Amino acid sequence: MSQYFSIHPTHPQARLLNRAAEIVAAGGLVVFPTDATYALGCHIGDRQALERIRQLRGLSKSHLLTLMCRDLSEISLFARVENFNYRRLKALTPGPFTFLLPATRELPRRLTHPKRKTIGLRVPDCPIALGLLEILGEPMMTTTLRLPGDELPLVDAEVARDRLEHQVDLIIDGGHCGIEPTTVVDLTSEEAVGIRQGQGEFE
Repeated sequence: MSQYFSIHPTHPQARLLNRAAEIVAAGGLVVFPTDATYALGCHIGDRQALERIRQLRGLSKSHLLTLMCRDLSEISLFARVENFNYRRLKALTPGPFTFLLPATRELPRRLTHPKRKTIGLRVPDCPIALGLLEILGEPMMTTTLRLPGDELPLVDAEVARDRLEHQVDLIIDGGHCGIEPTTVVDLTSEEAVGIRQGQGEFE
């Protein structure tokens, strides 16, 4: 049975965030709010937790998860960021964007696109998500909380509890989240290319 924390959306309780970070660091799966949708996340280096996410979401091996980071410096550790892209990233983070960038050798191989050697990264504009990342001290592997057979992501933590109580280790209730995912921007070349239009405004 999963644990269930009600955390204030703008002033998250440090005690609960610390406990949440302990659960993630120990290999747990967590449902948590972001500035876009509710997400499912785990520790960056945990292969078993990654496989649990794939099974829960019904994802193939080729479906890559997003690396959720706390700031630009953390993005730069796991992806190559050219000067022209740094300016773009600075203008759009934190926010509801996922950026495709060339991966560095710091990133576990199983998280990169096998042919393009790219990774999707993002910095959420959400106090709960950022607080959890700050305590962890490293990124999390994440994916939108959309379950097999559903057309839309889950928007309510209570509904997630009803459906996932025995499949995840922690559900963080941070209030209602939307159904629109992040905007995806390809920054692998000098020209920024919008791949998916979501919540973030990109021109």
